[in-house]
Formats: sequence, structure tokens, C-alpha cells
Amino acid sequence: MLEIANLSKHYGETIALDDASIAFSAGTVHTIMGENGSGKSTLVKLLSGVVAPDRGRILIDGAPFAGRNPAAFQARGFATVYQEVLIAPDRSVTDNILLGYDGPFRRNLPRGARRQTAAATLSRYARTAVDLDIDAGALPLATQQLVVLARALVRKPRILILDEVTAALDFNDRETVFTLIEALAREGCLVLFISHRMDEVLRLSDRITILRSGKVVETFDRADATPELLLARMAPEIVEERQQHG
Repeated sequence: MLEIANLSKHYGETIALDDASIAFSAGTVHTIMGENGSGKSTLVKLLSGVVAPDRGRILIDGAPFAGRNPAAFQARGFATVYQEVLIAPDRSVTDNILLGYDGPFRRNLPRGARRQTAAATLSRYARTAVDLDIDAGALPLATQQLVVLARALVRKPRILILDEVTAALDFNDRETVFTLIEALAREGCLVLFISHRMDEVLRLSDRITILRSGKVVETFDRADATPELLLARMAPEIVEERQQHG
């Protein structure tokens, strides 16, 4: 469904992503792992239209795609949930879920269907009812992140990018989001899951790609991945130091 080919991004002298090539399949959870500075955030920005690559191509269904902004990526079925919880604090939960859903000159949803659509989207994974009429800024941080996730899901994306989304969630919320991710993959969605938590990665992933210093190190099938192997590819210097100290 999605492929990046020789994708590179520099910021001045800093090489954020260097000649990266990865193929992603529909109906899978494909995890991207790496330490801070490995290129994960840059890859997310490139696949969200936030920044443009300096070199290389993005292909969708085998055809080159040259979207120039987030709206172009959204129109092709991408949706991204960032680690930072991005809400409009003084607008209702319903408005936050449907933020950006309407066109510039008309509503894509009739007024009467807006609340129902927001409620149905949240009900897929929210453990407790969320008041759709209160200001989103009044919600606990974990619930705010669930609202942001609903904003992505309401678009029915083909490609859902989740950038460390579980960082703000408690254990029970994480479990419901994991169940949702697994269900989305079964429905044919490609889920790009960015995480540094080994337990999450080994539970959810169908494939795992390791980035280090902006380069793709290796891509594994889940069946071939172990915590020791993933750590050795992500941070070989840590493994070597541990071995030296017994």
C-alpha cells in the first residue's frame, strides 16, 4: 500500500533521515523503533505532509505521490496522531473530534449527525462515557489523547500513523487502544506504530523496522524479533557495554 524509496531529509548540516527505503503492507501493524534522534519523528512528519523530503519518493499503491501539505496527505487517506496532545481546549469534545472534517464552505456532516458521529467514534475504544459537550481542555490528559485519536479515526483512514500515542494513557486505556489497533489492521488499515516500549512492539507488530542515526538498519517479521535482537540493532553500544561489564 505504501512505500518510501531513498527518502532523505536534512536540516542544515544535520541529517535527519538518510536514504530510507521501507515497504508497508495493508492490513498490518508496522512498528518503527529507534532511539531519540534516530529519524522516527522526521519520518512521521514526511508521511504527514508537515515537511517535504529533500530526496526520494513516497509511493501509494505503487504510484508516486507528491503531496505538498497535510491536507493533501489526508485526502489520500493518511491520518496522524502525534505524541503531543493537540486539542482546541476551549471547544467542545464534539468540535475537537470533527476539527478539520468539514470543508471550508460547507459542513460535510449535518449538524444533527455531528454529535452522533463523535459518540460512535469514541465508543469503539473509550472505556467510560465522555461528555461530548464540555470543553476538551477540561478533560484529563489521557482522555484528551483519546479525543485526538477519535479525530483521526472519524476520517476512516487507510493509513493511520500513531506516534507514541500511549505515552499519556493509563494501563486500561492502553489495552483498549491496542484492541482498536488490532481491529483496524484486520479491517485492512495500515497502522504505522511509533513506540520505544518493547512490550507494546512485541504484542502489536506484524513487522518492525529499526532506525538508527537516520538510516534504516533492518526490517523484521514479528516472528523473528526478540527483545535482545531489537535492542542490539537499535543501540549496539549499550549491548556492547553490558557485555563488557558482565
